[in-house]
Amino acid sequence: MENYIQLHFENVQAIQQEILIAQLSDIGFEGFEEGPDFLNAYISQDGFDQAALNAILDMNPHRVSKEIIAPKNWNEEWEKSFHPVIIENFCAISAVFHPPVTGVQHEIIITPKMSFGTGHHATTFQVIQLMREINFEGKKVLDFGTGTGVLAILAEKLNALDVLAIDNDDWSIENATENIAANKCLKITLQKKESLISNILFDVILANLNKHIILQNLPTIAKHLSINGVLVLSGLLIDDQPEIASAALKEHLFIKRHTQQSGWIALQLTNEISE
Repeated sequence: MENYIQLHFENVQAIQQEILIAQLSDIGFEGFEEGPDFLNAYISQDGFDQAALNAILDMNPHRVSKEIIAPKNWNEEWEKSFHPVIIENFCAISAVFHPPVTGVQHEIIITPKMSFGTGHHATTFQVIQLMREINFEGKKVLDFGTGTGVLAILAEKLNALDVLAIDNDDWSIENATENIAANKCLKITLQKKESLISNILFDVILANLNKHIILQNLPTIAKHLSINGVLVLSGLLIDDQPEIASAALKEHLFIKRHTQQSGWIALQLTNEISE
């Protein structure tokens, strides 16, 4: 396994952390550790772009230190601070080392690593909230940028007919494979893909990414959404909504619902054709 670079940002409060996570995700950072007044961000050494980082720091100066870290047992690292995520009485996301969570409809067991989508972040949390109100029964589902595979796993638990989960990151594919197996899922097809190229139309598409990737892929996503389908977008800041709404309208996608938490939003859209 390759070395990783850790950036340690000092004296950054919650809203500043959210903005940094969005900006760093845009330039390839894969994992984040949020503290009460600090943020650690992780990227593979080969994927690190100092010029791109400097551009972010020029706009938002922060005290930051950089450290090259050798491959670790990330299970042990995360186990020190990973706590179950409980979304009302609907869903719990817990690690393999936690006792079972009671009083929820669905429990998802994951092996927490550096992949995005453990449920701790407001974006994943909001997508799960929106999924509670969507009918997955007998539906074809796409999880675009699956990360840990949590959303794909939940879609199967909500009785989707089948689920295609794709990601372009080796670490995410490895982690999602483990998590899909741990939850004994049988209807999920996991593929490593750089882009969405398929003849399949999906009834529900989940895309918890970031603004740049969503805008880049929105035309293709729209083409793969069946008539009267549901698209859930997240990984977006509040200020991103006007640009996303405008781009969606060009693809005949209409926002039906939105949620907001800690400066982040999730959007539920449809291409519903009115009679």
